[in-house]
Amino acid sequence: MMKRNIGFIVCMLVVCSLNIKNVMAQSRSYEGNIAVKPVQLEQKGNFLHINIDFSLNNVKVKSARGVDFIPQLVSPGRTLNLPKVSIKGRDEYLAYERELAVMSAKEKKTYEKPYVVEKGSKLRNDTIHYRYVVRFEPWMEDARLDVQRDECGCGETALMDVEQFDKVTLERVLLPYVVSPQLAYLQPKAEEIKRRDIQAECFLDFEVNKVNIRPEYMNNPQELAKIRKMIDELKSDPSVKVNRLDIIGYASPEGTLATNKRLSEGRAMALREYLASRYDFPRNQYYIIFGGENWEGLEEALNTMEMEYKDEVLEIIRNIPIEKGRETKLMQLHGGVPYRYMLKYIFPSLRVAICKVNYEVKNFNIDEAKEVIKSRPQNLSLNEMFLVANTYPVGSQDFIDIFETAVRLYPKDEIANMNAAAAALSRNDLSSAERYLGMVYSNTNLSEYNNAIGVLMLLKGEYEKGEKYLKIAAGSGLEAAGHNLEELARKRTNAAEIENKNRDK
Repeated sequence: MMKRNIGFIVCMLVVCSLNIKNVMAQSRSYEGNIAVKPVQLEQKGNFLHINIDFSLNNVKVKSARGVDFIPQLVSPGRTLNLPKVSIKGRDEYLAYERELAVMSAKEKKTYEKPYVVEKGSKLRNDTIHYRYVVRFEPWMEDARLDVQRDECGCGETALMDVEQFDKVTLERVLLPYVVSPQLAYLQPKAEEIKRRDIQAECFLDFEVNKVNIRPEYMNNPQELAKIRKMIDELKSDPSVKVNRLDIIGYASPEGTLATNKRLSEGRAMALREYLASRYDFPRNQYYIIFGGENWEGLEEALNTMEMEYKDEVLEIIRNIPIEKGRETKLMQLHGGVPYRYMLKYIFPSLRVAICKVNYEVKNFNIDEAKEVIKSRPQNLSLNEMFLVANTYPVGSQDFIDIFETAVRLYPKDEIANMNAAAAALSRNDLSSAERYLGMVYSNTNLSEYNNAIGVLMLLKGEYEKGEKYLKIAAGSGLEAAGHNLEELARKRTNAAEIENKNRDK
């Protein structure tokens, strides 16, 4: 019997609970209609702009009640509640004000401030313009806008009927157009016979008025070692054939030309005898040459140092011919003070002997050349380097490195400089490209040159100059130049759009 009564009571409680919920659901906190219309959901720069209009039509909020509207950004993996719009009846509004008045400073810090709190009696027929900005985050790209309605303040919300944006409108960000130029490379002519020269200088110490070399005397061991090192490397290379060895002797300016010539040639022959005693080159491969009095070396030395009366000394060297008494003028200048200084500290370094070796290098096939460039790139011709470079993808680091090696070994060759400029442009090194192109004098009519300098101007933003050179290259039939003219047009358009947009801000 007791069990039956308990069951009856439980059933009655469930029925009562359901009835109460139905009554509360039917009991609205306001009369009339509130329409929600999204106006804007748009990313601008680093921020997301949310604009919503809440339009009230004959709205009357019950005195002890209120309604909250909670905008939400909703994406598949995340929801962000935005500050709410709260509309309150008279008594509810007074209670809200009292609550704020007694709130402690600590409570105010954690209090979620609404966007706006309004008295319902003031908004019977009006529109609340909700204008809010949040910092844009990547997940918001796929977000939509919802608005929840809460009429009891208890967290029981209902989704409003809102005209939806499919997703956030993303700002069209104008980024600078990145040019993708096409570069053209020139194949150097093949050398039938690869003749090369290499030289080493040595400053040998001789006893006064003597011409014989003492290998262990003063600095001679180190100086002779420089020449031996050069010759040893050539003799150990099976691809090299030595043709001749020039021994060039230079004299310092003091004394008569005849005396200087005799001493210089004698010391050069002493160096020949020293080398002949150590190497098996035929005698007829040695050539003794008198280089003259080393005035050029004196001028170079003065330009790198500080010396009293230096400018006057240089003026005499540059403007008074040897046959007009240049040395005498120097000896007379300021009582011979600068001359004696040069005699002691500079002239000894002008008595230099140069050993210049002329040799031939065999020609290499591609496989051989790919190995030689790793150890002795100087043995390759520009044409061989070009062929090796083209075994790698165009624009790759290996490809670029070979053209930079080529211009280092052949710094005055115009084809090497043009190819090095193209390689530099491919990695956006404008200063190097400009320097290389500045070494081209006789081949400025070549389409590859005009294409390279046109790309340089394009990348520097000098569009008119770039267009001029690229049109010349394209007129010669170079396809790369036609592509680059199209790139220039895209870059110009993009630059104008960015300028206009910045002006409108």
